[in-house]
Amino acid sequence: MGIFTRYVLAELLKVFLVALAALSTLMMLIFLIYEAMRQGLGFEAVIRLVPYTLPHALCFAIPGTILFAVCSVYGRMSAYNEVIALKGMGIPPRALMVPVLILGVVLSFVTVWLNDVAFSWGRQKAYQVVLQSVEATIYGILENHGRYDNGKISFNVLGVEGKTLHQPMVVIRDSGSTPRTIFAETAELTSRPEEGLLIVSVVRGRYEDGDVSYDFDKDEISVALVDVTKKDRSQGSPSDYAMLEIPAEIDSQKKRIEEHRLEMALQGGFQLATGDWDRMQGPAWRFDHESLDSAVGRLHRLETEPWRRFAGGFACLCFVAVGAPLAIRLKTADVWNTFAICFFPILLVYYPLLAFGLDRAKSGELPPYMVWLGNIVLGLIGIFLYRRMVRY
Repeated sequence: MGIFTRYVLAELLKVFLVALAALSTLMMLIFLIYEAMRQGLGFEAVIRLVPYTLPHALCFAIPGTILFAVCSVYGRMSAYNEVIALKGMGIPPRALMVPVLILGVVLSFVTVWLNDVAFSWGRQKAYQVVLQSVEATIYGILENHGRYDNGKISFNVLGVEGKTLHQPMVVIRDSGSTPRTIFAETAELTSRPEEGLLIVSVVRGRYEDGDVSYDFDKDEISVALVDVTKKDRSQGSPSDYAMLEIPAEIDSQKKRIEEHRLEMALQGGFQLATGDWDRMQGPAWRFDHESLDSAVGRLHRLETEPWRRFAGGFACLCFVAVGAPLAIRLKTADVWNTFAICFFPILLVYYPLLAFGLDRAKSGELPPYMVWLGNIVLGLIGIFLYRRMVRY
């Protein structure tokens, strides 16, 4: 029994590690190429992103590769009649599942940890790399193309010499206001990541903002780095926290909601007492309601986040619980055929249920543990397939 368990675990690990190296490398390259094209990052910045994208790539790769390993090993064992031989030796069918379930549990906890690292550490560090690379990125694009535009800010230059931009035109677009335009003889860019600012130092220029315009000799324009990058990333997002930090943040969010509700109740009572009906129906009151709804929505997302990370991690266990008995039943050494038969039903069942539970839990329509709906359904399917395998 012990020899058999070690043998199967060794075979699983061989296939798993090779497949994991290939798939995680592919996923990481996809993430890096996407980010480089989206942000216009240079080679140095892309290399610096590698360690911060690796946990994210592994989170995606591990569930698929363990399923591939299970289909390969158990499909081959069944095709070569090793399963029948084991039964003939008196080894119970449950012994077939012990090695893969052990590996599935271990990898599930590893994936949960990687999920935590990828979102709370990897994403923040990657964001810092992007911020620190903004200056070099803009200079590189302007030197090659003479124009940089990300929708919120644009630079058009006649030429670039060192750090000096010749004849630049800078357009800053703030939502809900007229774009600000600066024409200058020369300009220089300085990034200050610690302050979250990009400083545009302009010399002998003209400033235009709708009906307002004036000439100046020297000036410095401060632009938020988050407006220069294409990272649509709200600070304090629930996914930015480590799981150990989430309970404290949930308590803080509940206190803020209670304080907000108390303040609205006091304002409403005062307006009712004074007969200020216009204010109760005005934009300020609607803004308060929208702020409260936003705070409650953030609380739901915070409460859902730990369940989401555990559900995503334990997909490994659910995948092997379905893949192992199904591969044995299919009895074929064609690993790709077995993998396809196992994976496509999972793709059609697990991920839609995960997305449904996650969406409803974040909106507060369902409790947070409904994120596990896909895992539960796969687990039940795995139990059904195991019982069929035992009778096989």
